[in-house]
Amino acid sequence: MSSKKLFYLSLAVFVGIVAYQVYLKATEKKVVPLTKSWEKAVPHQQVPKGLASLSAKQCGACHQAHYEEWQHSTHSHAWTDKQFQAELKKESSPYLCINCHIPLQNQQEYVVSGLLDGDIYQPVKQKNPHFDRELQQEGINCASCHVRDNVVIGTTGTAKAPHATKKDPEFLSEKLCISCHNASAVVTPTLVCTFETGDEWKKGPFYGQKTCISCHMEPVEREIVTGYGKRLSHLHYFAGSGIPKEKGAKTKGLKGLSFTTSKLATTYKVGEELDYRLTLKNEFAGHRLPTGDPERYYSILLELVNAENKVIASKYDRIGEKWEWWPAAKKLSDNNLNPGEERSFVLKQTLKSSQSLTLRAKVTKHRLNQESATYNKLDSSYPLSITVFEKEYKVLVK
Repeated sequence: MSSKKLFYLSLAVFVGIVAYQVYLKATEKKVVPLTKSWEKAVPHQQVPKGLASLSAKQCGACHQAHYEEWQHSTHSHAWTDKQFQAELKKESSPYLCINCHIPLQNQQEYVVSGLLDGDIYQPVKQKNPHFDRELQQEGINCASCHVRDNVVIGTTGTAKAPHATKKDPEFLSEKLCISCHNASAVVTPTLVCTFETGDEWKKGPFYGQKTCISCHMEPVEREIVTGYGKRLSHLHYFAGSGIPKEKGAKTKGLKGLSFTTSKLATTYKVGEELDYRLTLKNEFAGHRLPTGDPERYYSILLELVNAENKVIASKYDRIGEKWEWWPAAKKLSDNNLNPGEERSFVLKQTLKSSQSLTLRAKVTKHRLNQESATYNKLDSSYPLSITVFEKEYKVLVK
């Protein structure tokens, strides 16, 4: 081959290599760092001196009452919750949903360091060498809130503790609660994260007077550890919606609504009108009701039945948001109760014949409707609702 041909061949190869490098550069994906709080887990935590692990069970060896309360809490089921696991298995579910349900990096199988081109469905991740599967099953445990930088954080502090401690009531304030219980983001057109309890509280009448802790972690004087004497403590049930995560499980509900009923006579004359009124008031909550998960709602059912249990009059109402999730997530309506707001539901019926009647009034709180439960393959072992008010009246028509 002549030197001239060799020169042109070499030049062609060189140009090709340069062109390919330019192409690679142009198509190279940029790693965008994580900036939003809900994109990141709490960085890896070392076990504080004096403890054997970060597990709630370890804490429960001394803090027995706290541990027992936590076991019945919604926090303890944050990871194992069947509805959450069903959502997590969907192709549309991004990695970041787990950061509120298992917030410690120790609980997560992978460490995410960034997003390719900022795409939440392309996380840059690597195996977590410190992954603790047993710790993962505990969901939001004691360490999720109380362990940072090799110490156990408390609100009062003590020099008697057998482990490293630090007093920091500011860290354990409502700011920590709101870091998870306040999110409003359109992640994708069909995936919306909307838990706006913190914003609702800030707009409500209790802001500056009461916090999340005031209602959801009632203060109590008791021994934090047996033999250490009584002191201020807080209950750790974290009842959330009050709907248990497992059939037959214990739960401690919260008093948000108050109920007022009109007086109802025990006897009526034929031709008279029965007029019953049930009033619900968001009297005790500093946020809207229901709050949190947008699929939660209250159903109000008033029924008048005869001796054969046949319904002769009924009134059904619903309090909650309604959403359309496909082809794009969109809120259709919202009639949640604001703090201090009350709403009345009325059943009227002209009584046309002599008979014995029963009026039933029932208010139930729902996690989600049956259609959504069926779609998520949730069976009867997963409670969908609880009864928050129920009353029955016997009426005789002469």
